[in-house]
Amino acid sequence: MKVIVLGTAWPYRGGLATFNERLARQFMSEGHEVELWTFTLQYPSFLFPGKTQYTSEPAPSDLLIRRELNSCNPFNWLRVGRAIRKAAPDMLICCYWMSFFAPAYACVSRIAKRNGKTRCIALVHNMIPHEPNILDKLFAPSFVKSQDGFVALSESVVNDIDRLDKVGKPKAFSPHPIYDHYGERMTKKDACKALALSEEKDYMLFFGLVRAYKGLDLLLDAFGKVKDQLPNLQLIIAGEFYEDEDKYRQQIAANGLEDRVIVKNEFVPDGDLRKYFGAADLIVQPYKTATQSGVTQVAFHFEKPMLVTNVGGLGEIVHDHQMGYACAPTAEAIAEDLLDYFQNKRQKAYTAYLQKEKTKYEWSKMTKAFEEL
Repeated sequence: MKVIVLGTAWPYRGGLATFNERLARQFMSEGHEVELWTFTLQYPSFLFPGKTQYTSEPAPSDLLIRRELNSCNPFNWLRVGRAIRKAAPDMLICCYWMSFFAPAYACVSRIAKRNGKTRCIALVHNMIPHEPNILDKLFAPSFVKSQDGFVALSESVVNDIDRLDKVGKPKAFSPHPIYDHYGERMTKKDACKALALSEEKDYMLFFGLVRAYKGLDLLLDAFGKVKDQLPNLQLIIAGEFYEDEDKYRQQIAANGLEDRVIVKNEFVPDGDLRKYFGAADLIVQPYKTATQSGVTQVAFHFEKPMLVTNVGGLGEIVHDHQMGYACAPTAEAIAEDLLDYFQNKRQKAYTAYLQKEKTKYEWSKMTKAFEEL
């Protein structure tokens, strides 16, 4: 097939760009012709909460990436739609994660498939975002109407699409595949040396952008409850803050954790992920709301047990008391599982289960879902 993937990619940074590029490589490895069409303008700078939208990494040499779509310019949407219609791919994959992009995607899709050949299949990370706004009600239904089918990364997202889809279009649930391109797993000794940490400590890792829905406040309160019972435990927070960092610093102090929390307020480049995951004994995702998370699949790749909250699709992936924990989104429940994990030395057993389970999340299963739709 000829496939066009429309969404974020290099030179933009982050997990969604990484996902799209890895998906394109999987299609290519199966013999398909693939192009990535990304943005000339993704977000206006005043809407972007981080330091930069762009990566410092060089362009991938093995991918055909075209910068075409301006998220804010309707005249551009018409041009891009006509260009895709003329290119006549068998499949146009719109990578959807928030309603801000719905008008552009819907316009492009409607025009592109007028060639009578192109099928528009949406790859939906979130149908309703973690932090909803009025645009979700205004724009999301139009996007759903413009698509021929949907691949969602969790059952909860399939349910969200169903609420907007009035005609029963085909949908497939395909779990988030494992991010398998971050290099080999580092030993804890080597990872701690690279990060200037003591390998004698126990580390839990909170990784990724810090946003309110990710529940770092719950984790800090839980840590405060168990700090005396787990005197060797430390927390690494590695990711850029999209929230007020001072608020969390105050909470760290209030819980008496100043010497127990390591804060790296910066976007972690791909080449450094293996250091943080190598040093960690447990990956912690105390989310208040969720669909799924790429962090979970990075943990799978590096074979690290996880503590997640049982919200959205996280509990579908992390089997409670087998490869980690899927607990209630409360500080008390998180604290209880931290004690169980570290006091009862669960890491070896949970890692063994995780090693068997990770084979379920191959990229070929996702491309198969698209092909079947």
